[in-house]
Amino acid sequence: MSGVTVVGGGLAGCEAACAAARAGVPVTLIEMKPDKHTPAHRGDGLAELVCSNSLKASRLESAAGLLKEELRRMGSVCMEAAGLCAVPAGGALAVDRDRFSAAVTERVLAHPLIAVEHREIRSLAELESRTGENVLVVATGPLTSDELADDLRRLCGGALSFFDAAAPIVAADSVDRELSFAASRYGRDSEGGEAAAGGDYLNCPMNKEEYEAFHAALIEAQTAPLHDFDRPVGEGPVVYEGCMPIEVMAKRGTDAIRFGPMKPVGLRDPRTGRRPWAVLQLRRENAEGTMLNLVGFQTNLTFGEQKRVFGMIPALHRAEFLRYGVMHRNTFLDSPRLLTAGYRFRGRENLFFAGQMTGVEGYMESASSGLLAGINAARRAKGEEELLLPADTMAGALAHYISHGPATGGKKGFQPMGANFGVLPPLDTHIRDKRLRYAALAERALRSLADTLAPYGNN
Repeated sequence: MSGVTVVGGGLAGCEAACAAARAGVPVTLIEMKPDKHTPAHRGDGLAELVCSNSLKASRLESAAGLLKEELRRMGSVCMEAAGLCAVPAGGALAVDRDRFSAAVTERVLAHPLIAVEHREIRSLAELESRTGENVLVVATGPLTSDELADDLRRLCGGALSFFDAAAPIVAADSVDRELSFAASRYGRDSEGGEAAAGGDYLNCPMNKEEYEAFHAALIEAQTAPLHDFDRPVGEGPVVYEGCMPIEVMAKRGTDAIRFGPMKPVGLRDPRTGRRPWAVLQLRRENAEGTMLNLVGFQTNLTFGEQKRVFGMIPALHRAEFLRYGVMHRNTFLDSPRLLTAGYRFRGRENLFFAGQMTGVEGYMESASSGLLAGINAARRAKGEEELLLPADTMAGALAHYISHGPATGGKKGFQPMGANFGVLPPLDTHIRDKRLRYAALAERALRSLADTLAPYGNN
């Protein structure tokens, strides 16, 4: 039996390494940190969360919640760590980033079948020359280092690129509490459950005049230059809709962000007794609640402009920015042409890919791809057939999407996809009520997952 080599220590890489090791296969996990960092990474640990600390909704009757429950049942190391590091976030599962990274790192380092090496890999040929017959899992993420990205681009015959963005973080004690209030929408969490006392979000309200002045400044604010993106002359960068910079969204119309991340619905300002014109929500970034994330405020404004423009929101007039928002390159493969639903590279039995570079979008979606790629890498190392999850599970539907692409649009229609009930096949019987329909889809998915995994245990 050969071993498995995993390149990349993000969520997908850690899941792949742990899944293969659980199957009894020796694993080498290669991570270039701390010797080298990408522009978006700051910490030295594994499984670093970059853009947000939210892992999305928790309720089983939500697509994100269903995916997390599937991962939990498949032995996900990220779900285990998240359970230990959760911070209040209404109906979402949000974590303390540093503690989450430390928890995953501890579990990877403690596994007797996993050896971690810290070095940069510049080409697959270099890797294969050192690892011999090992099965490879490439999980280097959307910020794959330049030389390896160029090598993978040659292997794949090209790649697609877009920009991803992260939101700023401010010090909690620098937010004006006289001009903000704690509440969850409608007094309930985002998925309809009861919110924690006082609400899990700190809300920064604006009246019509304040909002319009803010919007005017935002659309005219200076953005940071994007030097490293190869784009056609005269065209701007392609930006993924699910992580739209606030200034880009604002340019779509005066009310675009007021009906988006700054929507005031379900909130009442205790100072006025009325619904605000617009609201910025702040969410806990760490367990202590000393750091707050500007929800939905991904941005590529220069640091000075972020302080100036975001400081126009009354509650943030004296805000201390602990981390400014950044925008970075994000690259993914033409996966419908290149990958199977088991995340194996077509035409190469010993090569698998995992993570956002495959075209899944989101932290737990990346973890899902890594877990399945790790299972299949181990099965390949042991001479066993590839495991494909059924398409009526959320993890299986995402894998099917990346290997087949959208139903319409052809090759050009392939874009990153996060968990959503639209990727699942419909129920045999139509259920009009959406919540009941989602509950039935979740029940079917977990039953199907259990039936599929029963002969293998968790692997």
